[in-house]
Amino acid sequence: MHKTPVDKFDFLLPECLIAQFPHEKRDESRLLHLERESGSVSDLVFKDVLNLLSEDDFIVVNNTKVIKARMYGKKSTGGKIEVLLVEDLGENAFKAMVKGKVRPGDVISIGDNKVEVIDMSGELRILKFEDDAYELMDKFGHIPLPPYIKREDSQFDATRYQTVYSKEGTSVAAPTAGLHFTDDLLKKLQDKGVDLVEITLNVGIGTFKPVKCDYIEEHKMHCEKFTVTKDAMEKINLLKSKGKRLIAVGTTTVRALESIADIDGFIHKYGSFETDIFIRPGYKFKIVDKLITNFHLPKSTLLMLVSAFAGYENVMKAYEYAVKQKYRFFSYGDAMFID
Repeated sequence: MHKTPVDKFDFLLPECLIAQFPHEKRDESRLLHLERESGSVSDLVFKDVLNLLSEDDFIVVNNTKVIKARMYGKKSTGGKIEVLLVEDLGENAFKAMVKGKVRPGDVISIGDNKVEVIDMSGELRILKFEDDAYELMDKFGHIPLPPYIKREDSQFDATRYQTVYSKEGTSVAAPTAGLHFTDDLLKKLQDKGVDLVEITLNVGIGTFKPVKCDYIEEHKMHCEKFTVTKDAMEKINLLKSKGKRLIAVGTTTVRALESIADIDGFIHKYGSFETDIFIRPGYKFKIVDKLITNFHLPKSTLLMLVSAFAGYENVMKAYEYAVKQKYRFFSYGDAMFID
């Protein structure tokens, strides 16, 4: 069996191109338009998507909300502890990444609140909160900015590291392609006849998990939870049956839709699901027609997904061009439109 080296998806990225802050205005980020058929690229501004889409298109977005999952506390010994909640287990218990030495039985104080370490799960810890964890996050939590953003979060990030349509969910990272939309741009698109459908996928820390093996076929993909309502399913199917093209906003939306789509290009189930789908070159897309996405990390599964969608050569040439033209990369960076 032919194997694909992970290094094939590496590229040189100057550190100065990793965006530490978003553009001053969401919809004035730069937009690189990549045409799959020709491989040609053109330089635009994000609000130009208004000219790229028509009433023959509709967009599907991930309306998940980023929670203030990072908190700081201390042990009874006075040692400082950093906690990043990554999965709600119910009954006020969470899986968490913990910086600082803790073991089962230890108690962490966050403000006046007690959090007990009750178990271990591989590299993660299981924490049990004495008080409501979400109230604690609202009071003491911080937006969990990605590790490549080399600064502390601020109140500014509580707004800008959320999409304008975020509603529900427990994500620890934003569905970043959606960060460029404004309420005004969405209204203009809908006035033009471009329908909007919302689904929810909770973005986990696995989205930043590096591919550590030598060949992509050996990588074990992370699992994420998502929900598609009956109304969303029916609307997507109705629009697809009319011959309209589905524009997925972000790789999280792609993963969710492709996980439950049938080979006929429709969705025949709704509810809550888990997906560990690994979309890489060779994958045959079932339902997504066009893609809006940010620029992704070298050797990442998200770069592999985009390469599967647009073609490896097209994507790597587009990324080389983006570096030369000093596009801004990653979560707070610029965007691509691939059709």
